[in-house]
Amino acid sequence: MAVAVNHNCFLVSVMVLLPAFCVSLDTFTSSRATYYGSPDCLGTASGACGYGEYGRTVNNGYVTGVSKLYRNGTGCGACYQVRCKVPKLCTDYGVNVVVTDYGEGDRTDFILSASAYTKMAQPNLALELVAYGTVDVEYGRISCQYPNTNLMFKVHENSRFPVYLALVVLYQAGQTEITAVELWQEDCQQWRGTRRAYGAVWDMSNPPRGSLDLRFQATSTNGEWVLLKGVIPSDWKAGVAYDSAFQLS
Repeated sequence: MAVAVNHNCFLVSVMVLLPAFCVSLDTFTSSRATYYGSPDCLGTASGACGYGEYGRTVNNGYVTGVSKLYRNGTGCGACYQVRCKVPKLCTDYGVNVVVTDYGEGDRTDFILSASAYTKMAQPNLALELVAYGTVDVEYGRISCQYPNTNLMFKVHENSRFPVYLALVVLYQAGQTEITAVELWQEDCQQWRGTRRAYGAVWDMSNPPRGSLDLRFQATSTNGEWVLLKGVIPSDWKAGVAYDSAFQLS
């Protein structure tokens, strides 16, 4: 199934899939955050995680680029609570964001979308917060869940049937990172490992033919493989996201 979302900014309502965040934080880490400009205040379709349009609109556009938290792409899809520390200007809660990009600022860990940055402000004080440009923040990792939505594998637009397949992991719930992805080669009776090309993109030249069984490891599976049978159809198409019928927790 293809992933389709509608988007707009500020005065027009935005209809996107919004993850439900489970917050359980004992400690926060001090850091700094800034923001990047975009015409619609959302994310960017050219982010380093390889998410494309999903990276613009997931979580209502409350997304972020990160520096050290990017961790060579394993940090893509992670969720964080970020709250600024400007007295009387910032809310106590801050904003929940999804990592969709890599970025470096002035000693910052977070480069937030404009909508995420202003979400940290008290009502009617967003412009005052924007004037700061960069603010002190504290952040903590949180678990993100996508209600009624399974983990999905999108065939990246650069894929070329049938000689090159690149997969992008979407709607990754929980507090976990996917560390390995393999495809079953039926004629050789063996699993073939894909390569982490960059970000959340895993690729393979000359992939197996036919309907593809896929398995992956994640930090939450304690080294066990999660098997997904027939998740990629034999006639896979670039730009289409396929439902795994499975979700991380």
